[in-house]
Amino acid sequence: MLKRLSKLVAAGAMLAAAPLALAQGQLTILWAQWDPASYLQELVKDYEKATGVKVVVETTPWPDFQNKAFKEFTAKGSAYDMVVGDSQWLGAGSTGGHYVDLTDFFKKHKVAESMAPATVKAYAEYPGNSGKYWAIPLEGDANGFAYRKDWFEDPKEMAAFKAKYKYDLGVPKTWKELGDIAEFFHRPAEKRYGLTIYTDNSYDALVMGVENVIFSYGGELGDYATNKVAGITNSKENIEALTFYKKLYGYTPPDWGKTFFQEANQAMTEGLVAMSMNYFAFFPALANEATNKYAKQTGYFAMPKGPSGKQYAALGGQGVSVITYSKNKEASMKFLEWFVKEDVQKKWADLGGYTCNAAILKSDAFRKATPYNEAFYQSMFMVKDFWAVPWYAELLTAANKRWHPFVVAGKGTAKEAMDGLEKDWAAINKKYDKKK
Repeated sequence: MLKRLSKLVAAGAMLAAAPLALAQGQLTILWAQWDPASYLQELVKDYEKATGVKVVVETTPWPDFQNKAFKEFTAKGSAYDMVVGDSQWLGAGSTGGHYVDLTDFFKKHKVAESMAPATVKAYAEYPGNSGKYWAIPLEGDANGFAYRKDWFEDPKEMAAFKAKYKYDLGVPKTWKELGDIAEFFHRPAEKRYGLTIYTDNSYDALVMGVENVIFSYGGELGDYATNKVAGITNSKENIEALTFYKKLYGYTPPDWGKTFFQEANQAMTEGLVAMSMNYFAFFPALANEATNKYAKQTGYFAMPKGPSGKQYAALGGQGVSVITYSKNKEASMKFLEWFVKEDVQKKWADLGGYTCNAAILKSDAFRKATPYNEAFYQSMFMVKDFWAVPWYAELLTAANKRWHPFVVAGKGTAKEAMDGLEKDWAAINKKYDKKK
């Protein structure tokens, strides 16, 4: 792990010299309930020591997170000073007047220069290429894969694989190779299965899973500049990608029709699968022998390449935004000044948070700190994201309704699913374009 920093730099002392009066006695950050939120709560203890300002990270379960946040926004409530919001929220958060404009802050503190470009674009900027910023990249994340190294390196398995597929068994470089490996290890009679993929359709799990394949197959969800989808959403590449995702579903464990990150890790800890798609944020549990008896046998890799050599990973992660209705906006900005400092970002990485600081991500110390950091580093420079338009939730719901029945239940064809989604999205975009 990166060397722990026991003391903050002199800047911390400067902040402490002029503590701000807080209207509500503390700064409160709203986030979802998961390990990174616990890491952030540990990190902010240093801020309190340096400044005397108490910071509380309030969490809520993932299924309730979006509803709780936007209910508070709609009510213009001041219960929270900052929120670590999903990248898709940028459009609604900014155009709805819920997020404080951080463009001047970005320029003053050169945030766009210090953070990895993909994280700035996805977690902070809206509209795209506008130079307007509404969040500070906080928790970098993307989809990657964990795999059973001992299965892959077993001489008997290696010989059998090569005899069948005519190439060496190893970490897949392409989606085709990943499909071959999943097929090879899928042995229901032995209670061994090829892989896990996301299928939960209640939020963005399934959609992100499909995006991994779509983007690397050379597809796009639509024209982000014009919101046009005809011939893009239902392109040949997207149809092929969705068809392939359904094929992968055939190599998953039984009853895998509505699963997400918890089940993905469970399949690995129970020794059920050769490979498991999941957010990098959930891989620490797999690398920990206390929570995974196969920890030493578990390896990690970034998303493979598509047929034409393109390689992308669906973006997870979040940025932290100052909420317009907070009574502590000045104090919140002071906190962000502290958070973006490189020493603090190093401590954030040390604790287990996924820093977005480009220099730290590229450092040997970070890349070698855990068994999965190298794959994470690779992923954060090739991520792509779902639309961040204010009406993204409707687009997301439509995608789930079209893709889930095809992938899980085998209803219709991939072309029918994509053609239907193109019509759905065209209608939704047209409805909101008229309101502009």
